[in-house]
Amino acid sequence: MKHYLALLLVFSFNYLLAQYPLILSQREQAKVIDEILDDRLRNTLPALMRREGFDMWVLISRENNEDPVLRTMLPGTWLAARRTTMLLIFDKGKAVNGTDQGLEYLAVARYDVGTVFKKSWNPEEQPNQWAQLGKLINERNPKKIGVNKAEHYGHADGLTANDYDKLISSIAPALKKNISSAQQLAVSWLETRTEKEMAIYPQICRIAHQLIAEGFSDKVIQPGVTTTEDVVWWYREEIKRLKLDTWFHPSVEIQRQTDSKSSVIQPGDLLHVDFGITYLRLNTDTQQHAYILKAGEKDVPQYLKDAFKKGNQLQDIFTGNFKEGKTGNQILAESRKQAIEQGITPSIYTHPIGYHGHASGTTLGMWDMQGGVPFSGDYPMHLNTAYSIELNCTVNIPEWKKEVRIALEEDAYFNENGVRYIDGRQTEIILIPKLDSINK
Repeated sequence: MKHYLALLLVFSFNYLLAQYPLILSQREQAKVIDEILDDRLRNTLPALMRREGFDMWVLISRENNEDPVLRTMLPGTWLAARRTTMLLIFDKGKAVNGTDQGLEYLAVARYDVGTVFKKSWNPEEQPNQWAQLGKLINERNPKKIGVNKAEHYGHADGLTANDYDKLISSIAPALKKNISSAQQLAVSWLETRTEKEMAIYPQICRIAHQLIAEGFSDKVIQPGVTTTEDVVWWYREEIKRLKLDTWFHPSVEIQRQTDSKSSVIQPGDLLHVDFGITYLRLNTDTQQHAYILKAGEKDVPQYLKDAFKKGNQLQDIFTGNFKEGKTGNQILAESRKQAIEQGITPSIYTHPIGYHGHASGTTLGMWDMQGGVPFSGDYPMHLNTAYSIELNCTVNIPEWKKEVRIALEEDAYFNENGVRYIDGRQTEIILIPKLDSINK
C-alpha cells in the first residue's frame, strides 16, 4: 500500500512539473498491478460473490489458451497461465460466533500464484492435479460452484469443454448439481472499477489524450504531404516508443468539402481519429476531431463548431439518462427519443471499458442495433463501472452541401454521483496548426 501511494505521488508530481503523466518502468508497472489486484481480490470480490450467490468460484486455464477472467487474476510478472493453472476461491462464510471468515484463495499448483492464492498441491504426494482439485472442492462442500461457461459474454466463457469434463469427473457426484455458470459473477468482476484503479485511470486517459493531440499537430502532419496512414503508423510507433500497448489498430479518416477520396491531408479537412492504449491492464478508447486551417484562417469555421456542439449535446443527453438498475436498452431508447426531439440525428454504440477495450457489462447500443442489443443490452447498470461513451450524429452543412458526421468517444466513470469523464472530453475541435504557433 505504501508503495502504491508513493507511485501516485510520483504521478502527481510529474504531472505538475511536465504536464505529462509518468509512464512507469515495466518493473514498477508490475508492482502497481499486483497491489491493485490484491486489493480487488480481498476487498471487492467478496461482496460480488455474495451478491451473485456463489460460495465457490473455480477458474481453470491451460497455457496458450487463457481464460480471459483468470488472466486478470494473475500477478504482474505472469504474462499467461502456466501449464494448467487452477484457482479456487471459497467463501468460508460466518463462524459459529458470527465472525465473517472471508474468502479462501487456493492455487492448485506447486507454488503460490501471486500473494493471495496459496499453493495447495504437492505433486510428490498426489501426482494427479485434477484429483487434488476434486479433493479440495469435496472437502469444502460448496452449495453453488461457479465456472466460466457463458452463453452471452465471451469474456466469461473461458473454461474449455475438455477442462469442464475433467472438473465434473473429479468431484463428488452429489456436487455436480451445484455447478452453474458464473457469467454474472465474471461480468461483475470485470466491470467493477475500484478506488485504487480510479486513482490512476485519469493519468492513463491523459496519456491517450496527449498522444492524440501530438499526432494531430504540425509536428506530425504536413498538409499536402502527410497521409492518413502516415498518421496512423505514427501513433503505432509512438505507442511502442513509450513502451505502451494498444488493443486495436488506430484509424484516421478525412471529411472534406470536395468529393476527393485522396488520403493526403489538405487544408480545410476535418480529421477523425479512433485510438486506444493499454497500460497497467486498463484500456482507453477515444475518438476526436481536428481541423486543418486554410491559408488566412485562424479558427475552425463556425458551421463546423456548431456541428461539433451537436455531438457534445448528444453526449449530455445520453449520460444524463444513466441510472443504477436501468438496462442499456432502456437508456438507449430514452436517449435516442430525447435526441430526436431536440433535432439531433443520433447513433449510440457505447460499451464498458476496463480490463478489455470492448469489455463485459452493460452494452448501450451497437452501430447496427439502434433498437436495442439482446442480452448484454438487457444487463442492468451497476455503480463503479466505466464506459467508452461512443456515439455520433450527422449534421447537414449547407456550406459543404453534404452531411458531416461528428463521431466522439470518451472514457467515463459511473458511480453514485452520476457520470464523469475520466480525463475530461473534447469540447473544441483541435486546430492544426495551433493558434499559438500561428500568432508567433
